[in-house]
Amino acid sequence: MPADHFDTVIIGGAVIGSAIAYFLSDNPDYTGTILVVEPDPTYELSSTTLSCASIRHQFSNPVNVELSLFGTEFLADFHNRVEVGGNSPDLCFRDTGYLFLSTDSGWATLEASHRTQTECGADITLMDREQLGHRFPYLAVDDLAGGSIGVAGEGTFDAFALMWGLRQCARRNGAEYATDRAVGLQVEDNRVVSVQLESGRTVGCNHAVNAAGPRSAAIAEMAGIELPVEPRNRSVFVFDAAEPAERNLPMIVDPSGIYVRSEPPHFIAGAPPTDDMAVDPDDLTVVHEEFRDLIWPVLVQRIPSFDRLKVKHSWAGHYAYNTLDQNAIVGPAQPVENLILANGFSGHGLQQAPGVGRAVAEKLTYGEYTSIDLNQLGYARVVAGEPFPESAII
Repeated sequence: MPADHFDTVIIGGAVIGSAIAYFLSDNPDYTGTILVVEPDPTYELSSTTLSCASIRHQFSNPVNVELSLFGTEFLADFHNRVEVGGNSPDLCFRDTGYLFLSTDSGWATLEASHRTQTECGADITLMDREQLGHRFPYLAVDDLAGGSIGVAGEGTFDAFALMWGLRQCARRNGAEYATDRAVGLQVEDNRVVSVQLESGRTVGCNHAVNAAGPRSAAIAEMAGIELPVEPRNRSVFVFDAAEPAERNLPMIVDPSGIYVRSEPPHFIAGAPPTDDMAVDPDDLTVVHEEFRDLIWPVLVQRIPSFDRLKVKHSWAGHYAYNTLDQNAIVGPAQPVENLILANGFSGHGLQQAPGVGRAVAEKLTYGEYTSIDLNQLGYARVVAGEPFPESAII
């Protein structure tokens, strides 16, 4: 099959890859061609589709707060930004907020994060134990110092709708999507010159973008780049309660790491596994014991009305987990500078997709970030072995 050429080849077409394609194709200053390579056009098993689909502003470092603030801004104007022929997918956004709970040992960190968030413009309320118990009477708070909740812009939405809206608009703008899989990168003089696809097609490029989610380390390795990102399983459980004290729960994040929220007409819950290890990128096994042994005992202690529960459904998705510092790795690889990384989001990629998509498009168009400076998330810290940690990881 004869080789063809695109200015930018994006490897991975779920929410990160499609966000990059959207912002790149929507920028009149970018005049190049775009190919998005995605092996599964249904996206049924993508991390995007299998995520818990929510957004928050409560992070501990400014760049993550700023990325999610832009995410909220993008979602608020979603229809106008992505409509094609007058139509756009319905995000079904619910402004429910995140409620982070803290014991005495974590209170100083929560206070510091709150200062960072408010300095960035996020609307977050910090509450002591008495205020927390008054506002959320269904919670057991005796062991807590307090908590913080997003007042506006935090909530849940349809992940597939976000991705599909970005994708349909990128295609309308001229980006091409190929149902195929990248199996090799040809590198010459520290530059990716072509991408080999499973179909036998060879595609030349000026830039390649790694947006392959849980498979991103394997893509980077094709260019001789070591990426500390691995797939980690996260099981999610949908349950109902016999007599819930409250049907409209925010996303409650317990100090143990267990979370729970309303998912009308039910609830969902999950937790970091006790043995949090890398898995095969095709392994989407639900670990049912996690609900019985890890999650339910904490839920019933924190919300006593959850003493009688019934699990209705469950699924598993992947975190593209950055083992260095659980923060995204965004920007040029070293020394293969025309390989652009957008990897390792460790569970917050969906909400950061608009901000990261815009930033990568800026880097490809102008050679620098012109909105949010993402240099702190760059690959240089990986090379140097210098973590840029984010404490608010769920």
